[in-house]
Amino acid sequence: MEDASGIDEILAELNPQQRQAATHGQGPLLIVAGAGTGKTATLVHRVAWLMLQGIDPQRILLLTFTRRAAAEMLRRVDGVLRQLGRTASGKRHSGARVWGGTFHAIATRLLRQHGKAIGLPAEFSIHDRSDSEDLLNVVRTEQGLAKTDRRFPKKRTCLDIYSRCVNARRKLDAVLEESFPWCAEWAEQLGPLFDAYVDRKESAAVLDYDDLLLYWHALLADPKAVEVIRGQFDCVLVDEYQDTNLLQAEILYLLRPDGSGLTAVGDDPQ
Repeated sequence: MEDASGIDEILAELNPQQRQAATHGQGPLLIVAGAGTGKTATLVHRVAWLMLQGIDPQRILLLTFTRRAAAEMLRRVDGVLRQLGRTASGKRHSGARVWGGTFHAIATRLLRQHGKAIGLPAEFSIHDRSDSEDLLNVVRTEQGLAKTDRRFPKKRTCLDIYSRCVNARRKLDAVLEESFPWCAEWAEQLGPLFDAYVDRKESAAVLDYDDLLLYWHALLADPKAVEVIRGQFDCVLVDEYQDTNLLQAEILYLLRPDGSGLTAVGDDPQ
């Protein structure tokens, strides 16, 4: 562990409330603050402080909502550590070793490592949004829904509906009623369409972005796999927590059911 004066050095730019949050222990921590109040700086310093307490950076999981945010945050962690210059062991810590990234990027890494536990082929491929729309459109055409007397929802809208069902953990009828009422008349066709889309993905060993979260959730629901994945991390930190959907929130709960080592940062008005 770094000496107290060194820790004081890296925390010097924080105000008392930020410093209290950055040096919080291993219990659950929720940081709620508005825009421009230094939430990111607090989270950056917390990551650095955890590393200086002896936490292996490879056992720190930092979840953000964009790749740019993750890269910038880890760059700033490195900057904070450079201010200190060294650790008590004489080794330099580096934020590059932290497991930092978006929910989807982290899901991909974990599924590559542990996906076999839930029957996921090691060579699975990932479709981006455009690829997913095109595949769904192929299935849509095969089912005769591309040309109907009344205009069937376009491929982008179909994928939006499907994605909302997955991420909100809601049934199709409820999603249509709440968010896509103009598509409600097609409920009987959309259900089989989505089932066929899922079957097509499985047969081709393809995952879309929603599947990355679904399969990560499935990993954490597996009694053996969940213990392995929980054991990989001592600390889990989440930026922009107000933007998490229900599926992501469930993933966080499964990762840390007792809240130990969990830090969430969010803006309540948002």
